[in-house]
Formats: sequence, C-alpha cells, structure tokens
Amino acid sequence: MAAGRGNRFGGPLPKQYADWEGQPILRHTILALRASPAIGEVRVVISPGDDVHYNAATAGLGLASPVAGGVSRQQSVLNGLESLAVNAPDFVAVHDAARPFVRADDITACLAAASRPGVDGALLGIPLADTLKRVDRDGAVSETVSRANLWRAQTPQIFRFAALLAAHRAAASLGASEASALTDDAAVAERAGMKLVMVAGHEDNTKITTAHDLERTRAMETRTALGFDVHGFAPGHAVMLGGIEIPHTHSLAGHSDADVALHALTDALLGTIGAGDIGKHFPPSDPQWRGASSDRFLQHAVGLVKERGGRITHLDLTLVCEAPKIGPHREAMVASIARIACVTTDRVSVKATTTEGLGFTGRREGIAAQAIATVELPRR
Repeated sequence: MAAGRGNRFGGPLPKQYADWEGQPILRHTILALRASPAIGEVRVVISPGDDVHYNAATAGLGLASPVAGGVSRQQSVLNGLESLAVNAPDFVAVHDAARPFVRADDITACLAAASRPGVDGALLGIPLADTLKRVDRDGAVSETVSRANLWRAQTPQIFRFAALLAAHRAAASLGASEASALTDDAAVAERAGMKLVMVAGHEDNTKITTAHDLERTRAMETRTALGFDVHGFAPGHAVMLGGIEIPHTHSLAGHSDADVALHALTDALLGTIGAGDIGKHFPPSDPQWRGASSDRFLQHAVGLVKERGGRITHLDLTLVCEAPKIGPHREAMVASIARIACVTTDRVSVKATTTEGLGFTGRREGIAAQAIATVELPRR
C-alpha cells in the first residue's frame, strides 16, 4: 500500500518515495518482501499522479503495473485486491509501503498461521508493554486502561484471498464515518466475521510516519557493553537468578536479593549509555535497597536506555557455577528477563558453564555472572 500522502511526514515527497540510504523507502520495502520465500508476487497500489515517483523507485524490479488507489485506504486496498481477482491467489498479504524493515521469517510465520485450518487470516503484532492512560480533551488523565491482551498491530496482514475480497467489497458500501473506523485490513476482516490470529512480530518492523522516524533510522548506532557480578553463598534454601527463585542448598549473600544475573545485565545496559554502574544508581549503603527485588534495577536501566531513544537488540548472559544446575531453569529465566526488559524472548540468551572445579565457583563458594548487552541508540 503506497497510495497515502503521509501528511505528517512533511517534505517535498510522500514518505514512501523519500530517500533512505540511497534508495526510496518503497524500494527497500519491496526488496524486503521479495526476500521472503512466502511472497510470490508484489503488486503496488499508488496514488494517481505518482507514476513518475513510482517508476523511479521500482526501476529494474520487473513489477506489474501499479494499481491506482482510491479516496480512502479501504478503497485503495479493494482496488488492489480487484486487480488480482482474475488470477486469484490463495492468500494475499497487505503491507505498508513505509515498513521497510519487515523480516522474511516473520512473513513466513504469519503465512503459516493464516494457513491453519479454520483460520481466515493472521497479522503481525507486538504486545503492549507501556501503561495505558485515557486522557480527556483538556489533558486530564481520567483512567488507567488495562493493557492485558492488548497488542499493537503491524503489517503484513495475511488473509485467504477470497474472504478478504468479499469483506472489502462489503465494506465499500459503508458511510464515510464508519469506513474511517476501519484503520487496517484486520478491522475489515473482523467486521465480516473472519477468524484472525495474532503472530508475534518484532519492534524493528517500525512504520515510518514522520521525518523524525526516518532520521532516527538513519542516525542509529550499535553499542555493546559488558557487565560482571559475583555473589557468595549464604545460609538459605533458594537463590534468585534471572528474576526467578531456584531451590538450592544455599542462598546468595547481598544487600538486595543478590540476583547476580540481573545485576550483571543491569551493569551491561548501563554501560551501553555510559551511565556508570549499579552501585551508582542503587548504593548498597542506602537501606531502601536492602532485600530489594533486582528486577527494579534492570527495569531502571531499561528505562534509561529508552529515555535516550534507544532499543535493546540483544541480552546475553553467562552464569558460572557448579550448582545449582541452570539447564532445567533456562527457559523460565529467558522468559523472566525478556519480561523485565520488555523484549521478545529471542532477544535473550542464557548460558551456563563451570570452571572445572577451579576457583571460588569451583569450590562452590558462590556464583559469577557475565552479561553482554547490545543496544541501538540515536547518534549524538
């Protein structure tokens, strides 16, 4: 879908034709779609009068002629679907021209979900992590809205072709106000009673809406930093590692809950933004942190990265100990760390090793943790 005007983007060209790394955004998006084995053909819907921009953006790609869009997004999608009806495919994916960072694997996963028996379509999305507030027109906060089961929809959205075409044909007769409420194809499908499923996507499948969005993609840099922490054993019956409690013959000694894994991850994230170490932000001399849950420390570091406009791309943790055994708890630790850091589980790695009986960990006197955090930050 490349028929929008992108008024919030500004500039002399609609955003889909703006330059990014030497090529129009639309071209990047088409190439990203073609990188997926799930895509058989790409058909682009453009605004009437954009032929010159379209031809320049797609030169040499061998695409079929573009389809002229309509007065609304819903009408533009319908026009695109009608252009495919003569040789109708089994499935159709509708994708925003301004989402050039979609992953091939995500497209394949979305198609697989849409192909399940009894399912009419699937869409990529991200579960909401931020607290939601309802705000009155005067700016006053009226209530907190539960984010349970709420997702941010992305594209592509993939459907059984015949069902989506029928849904859009039915929606074409709606009045302007009702049609404007159908902000994506999933909404059109929902109105028609189609069964849809959500597929977890990735944060980097972002939609370029403003010039600032584009500037941020141009000006991001990757930073990596190391975190290291050690805690000795103390009398007890369990240890906290990665935000979960693991039964053991001892606990770990420390001012907080002594979660050596989260402490190392916190220091690694703080290192990516040059923000010192965990002791600077949570001094052990301060009694308010006595026995504190270490997820608060990691959440604080995550928040500082976000305040800088950054995003976490990967967290890698290695635990060094003879006991307890980490393997049986690895998946739970990955899920816990991902939840605390507000990232998907594929961005978290947890490993474990021993020192073959050498040193303090080999003598079972404590646990060491080494963490590496990788983030993307806007260049300053």
